[in-house]
Amino acid sequence: MSRTKSILLSASAMALSLALAPGAQAQDGEVEVQELIITGSQVRLPAAYAGGQVARGGRVGLFGALDVMDSPFSSTNYTEELVRAQQAVSIGDVLKNEPMVRVAKGFGNFQELYVVRGFPVYSDDMTYNGVYGVLPRQFVAAELVERVEVFRGANSFLNGAAPGGSGVGGAFNVVPKRADEALTRATLGYETGGQIYGAFDAARRFGAEQDFGARLNLVRRDGETSISDQERELSVAALGLDYDDGRLRFSADLGYQDHRIEAPRPSVTPTSEIPAVPDADVNFAQPWTYTDEEQLFGVVRGEFDFSTNLTGWAALGGREGKEANVLANPRALTGGVTSAYRFDNTREDEIISADAGLRAAFATGGFDHLLVASVSAIQSKSRNAYAFSSFAGFAGDLYNPVAVPPPAPTFFTGGDLNNPGVTEEVDNRSFALADMITFWDGRMIATLGARFQEIETTSFNYDTGVQVSQYADDAVTPAFGLVYKATEAVSVYANYAEALTPGQIAPGTVGAIPILNAGEITAPFRSKQYEAGVKFDQGTFGGTVSVFSITQPSAIVVANRFVVDGEQTHRGVELSLYGEPTPGLRVLGGATVLNAERERTQGGTFDGKTAIGVPEHQANLNVEYDLPALPGLTLDGRIVYTGEQFTNEANTLELDAWTRLDLGVRYAFETQGRPLTLRARVENVTDEADWLSAGGYPGANYLVLGTPRTFIVSASVDF
Repeated sequence: MSRTKSILLSASAMALSLALAPGAQAQDGEVEVQELIITGSQVRLPAAYAGGQVARGGRVGLFGALDVMDSPFSSTNYTEELVRAQQAVSIGDVLKNEPMVRVAKGFGNFQELYVVRGFPVYSDDMTYNGVYGVLPRQFVAAELVERVEVFRGANSFLNGAAPGGSGVGGAFNVVPKRADEALTRATLGYETGGQIYGAFDAARRFGAEQDFGARLNLVRRDGETSISDQERELSVAALGLDYDDGRLRFSADLGYQDHRIEAPRPSVTPTSEIPAVPDADVNFAQPWTYTDEEQLFGVVRGEFDFSTNLTGWAALGGREGKEANVLANPRALTGGVTSAYRFDNTREDEIISADAGLRAAFATGGFDHLLVASVSAIQSKSRNAYAFSSFAGFAGDLYNPVAVPPPAPTFFTGGDLNNPGVTEEVDNRSFALADMITFWDGRMIATLGARFQEIETTSFNYDTGVQVSQYADDAVTPAFGLVYKATEAVSVYANYAEALTPGQIAPGTVGAIPILNAGEITAPFRSKQYEAGVKFDQGTFGGTVSVFSITQPSAIVVANRFVVDGEQTHRGVELSLYGEPTPGLRVLGGATVLNAERERTQGGTFDGKTAIGVPEHQANLNVEYDLPALPGLTLDGRIVYTGEQFTNEANTLELDAWTRLDLGVRYAFETQGRPLTLRARVENVTDEADWLSAGGYPGANYLVLGTPRTFIVSASVDF
């Protein structure tokens, strides 16, 4: 970590020198800095908005927490109150409220994957309290979170390049739970199929000034789910500590998650046709398949005010993870007939991730500056092994599943499943410098900055451990943003930003075409975004209307050379709404219209075609209503609509649009002086059977079947 330390020291020195630069000095050498209210804390959270379902602001990368109306970007920040009200199981359940996001599955496994503005974000490319690579790779339990912060758009300048290579269309930050007040809460629940749920949540604050807090969460889920013969076990433990004496702010979070699914229903890859949709509760998984992941992770973050105008922060996180899978994902042939083969894999991860920086506030000639210098680094080591059965496969049926004996996974192997070797190492570093300038009596905020990013990836042979390839490159990603506060209730904003993903290694051939520059690595892919919009905040009801264009480059063959010359452009219009327009009525939702068009494809074959798995229309509406006649009783309903999606590059195969209705009720009251909340929820009320998504990984087109009608009930008591 010596190089990382040197970067941290140099960035700290640079930020300090900038804070004391000419123009911030008096003639006698004393620092003369106007006293300003500093926003952008890396530890403190913005307050909840009216209705409690979302927050007034959230983390905006290196700028820390910003009010939504002050940020030149689009975001929504979901609260723990919403998570509990909807009995969410995972981060994906929370994001079902987000009209710009659709939840899919990752490549070849059961990883939750989030598609925002038509581009995937892998679950391990989310940040945990602002730190990359720390969260579990496949699935993140909802009980861990205080906030789920959704950032829409390119964000390499704000956060650095996502280590997994996704994040072109947006970013997600998960904020751990905090001990805001004394709490001792026990919850018991039940889900269709026999899934039993138990949770314990305790929080306390200590000290004469209540400046030290601790929060403990324990979770256990066990039993069959609403999908036939699919069983889930989930164990979670999380401890969060925080300290705030006004000048020093500190948090430390440690988490453990063990998640196993027996006979998990797999995705389906179509071939010549889209198979008719099976019943929603049918499970075409083989009984000997499973997915199992165990993760230990944590992050510490501190922030210190050197003065009223100068603040420094540092964060360090890490994760050790183990995964094992036995999979058999089918290919759909015709009439529901399938073919599948067995795939076993194991994986172990060791990750260390850090960021640090300085934030200085000062005034020069009528301009108020918030100057930020930040560094970040992530180092990871992955151990992998795999084994396949014969690719000839075994037959199956989507509509009348039949169990077969597990075939031997000896046909094609790599590494030792019981002792996998190191197959990949990633070492990313970056330095960013930015200035947020406020002028015109606070009505105009201009943001400009850039991040220098170094990306290094090394791969090793699965069997011998010998280095196979190494990728090393760097790039600078700039950003510019502008906010004009037309009135107290209306902000107009615009931004230009870039996303950064690693380049690709030129193959030996593409189809029958020999590649002259085989083995060369392309420069990092720089996606460019232009966005503009209007935000409004009426005090109890707010939202955002925006338009955007994101262009992502791709590599194609030109004159027998593998070069970056193709591209894919996503243009869209978004609307998001939230708040409590009248007492007791809460609204959360919005809509997206998106055009994802491919350009300059190989030989022009697919020019003008729509990207796989990107619907043109999607919308969400969630409404809660407190019944005046019975205080404590709340009804809620959610409608989710997703338009048609193409499943092949030629756009000849298409999924139907789908709509889902969820209904819930909760009743909060006191019994023997103790608060008690009863919750009941029905998801997919009409038991619709739909293919929800296609793709989820570049070039893939696998289909994910929606869950059947599911009843969820729980009772929580506060002691």
